[in-house]
Amino acid sequence: GDFATALQEWRPLAEQGDALAQANLGRMYENGYGVPENDAEAVKWYRKAAEQGFAKAQFNLGRMYATGEGVPVNDTESVKWFLKAAEQGDSDAQTILGQRYATGTGVLKDYVRAYMWWSLAKAQGNKGAASYLDIVKEQMIPAQISKAQNNLGGMYVKGDGVPQNDAEAVKWWRKAAEQGHAKAQNNLGVMYLRGTGVPANAAKAYMWISLSKAQGYKNAAQFMDIIKPLMTPTQIAEGKALAAEWWEKHNN
Repeated sequence: GDFATALQEWRPLAEQGDALAQANLGRMYENGYGVPENDAEAVKWYRKAAEQGFAKAQFNLGRMYATGEGVPVNDTESVKWFLKAAEQGDSDAQTILGQRYATGTGVLKDYVRAYMWWSLAKAQGNKGAASYLDIVKEQMIPAQISKAQNNLGGMYVKGDGVPQNDAEAVKWWRKAAEQGHAKAQNNLGVMYLRGTGVPANAAKAYMWISLSKAQGYKNAAQFMDIIKPLMTPTQIAEGKALAAEWWEKHNN
């Protein structure tokens, strides 16, 4: 490309605080596009853009801290910036963050979080994340997998690090609920109760909330008190039958 023209356009914008121009200037200095290669200068511009919340610059700054280009190697600082980018949905940052959690680099080792971040990156079509996910599953016990799935449901319902999506929340809570995760069972029941992300279904709401309550989950007991008076005897009977059927299938 015509780097000299780009430099003339971007430098004044970058100096006025334009995050995109700052990030582009960082790339030019990192790669020596139209300017002498200068990692410290690249870090300076990436940081300015990153501090304004520009995800790609946050990812690049994390990368510089990881490799020690333009700054001393600092795994903790690297993870901090990867996390900020990952929470904005940057799939490259999500993938690397998964690696950090899987290996305990700059963070405490945590397969649950590795599973979560790789699942989010995989959902965006990141092939590397999909491969890593298959590997980490082999290292995890079912309780860790269902915990990660329950957490993913929570992220989707709140739009935390992902676009808000009730149907996607239901999908993850169902995976965890089917594995017997009490909180996920309650969450799924509440979605059926409200008709959020799934068509409303009182019997299925009763089924999942009662299974959660049977495991001693406190919130489920409270929800049960709320929903029972609103249900017909037929709905309650259907809900009990569904719960019994599920229990039989998973406890024999």
